[in-house]
Amino acid sequence: MMRLHRVRVWAAVGLAVAMPLVCRAAKEFSMPKTQPAFSFPAHDHHSNENVTVAVDPYDTAAKGNTFVVKYREHNLLPVLLIITNDSDDPIQLTGMKAELVTSDRTKLTPDSEEDIIRRISHPNASGTHYPIPFPTKKVKGGLNSKEMDEIQSAQFRAKAVEPRSSQAGFLFFDVADISNPLAGARFYLTGVRNSSGSDLMYFEVPLDKYLESQKQH
Repeated sequence: MMRLHRVRVWAAVGLAVAMPLVCRAAKEFSMPKTQPAFSFPAHDHHSNENVTVAVDPYDTAAKGNTFVVKYREHNLLPVLLIITNDSDDPIQLTGMKAELVTSDRTKLTPDSEEDIIRRISHPNASGTHYPIPFPTKKVKGGLNSKEMDEIQSAQFRAKAVEPRSSQAGFLFFDVADISNPLAGARFYLTGVRNSSGSDLMYFEVPLDKYLESQKQH
């Protein structure tokens, strides 16, 4: 009887350990619904061009649950970039450049897809074994297919924004060795062009606007 009890206890422990991992393996990334840029606290609106740029950092555990990959565990900060074009003409993004400048003037540029893959695709050196098997189909450098799909689909890839519409996607910044990358930081976006090919004035978004809004929740 005692032996049976121990077996049941260990089975329960194994199930408790495995269930979160199974749920994580079954999870799939879904891009957040695109909202107008001006609806986010941290935004910069250009009234002359009728274009608004906003950023929404995914710096909390709750927001991190949006993803399959635990980016913060790899010192990557996902930032949702939203560009809303309320003008009557399309705007071009092919020459767009984004930069996050921290309070100590450290300049961060978004990691490329290759950089992100390199950062998170390390082998499991611990050799941990779990009580039950679950899908871990690897497709590249230790990433499974869902992780790879997420990295490819989450990034901001729009080349233009049509009139009266918005485009959104994530930028991933390497924040290793930066204890508080958002406080006092500013996001800059340059290289946005109008339909004639002329550059719009650069966009500047203070991240303190986002942090202040978080304190109110």
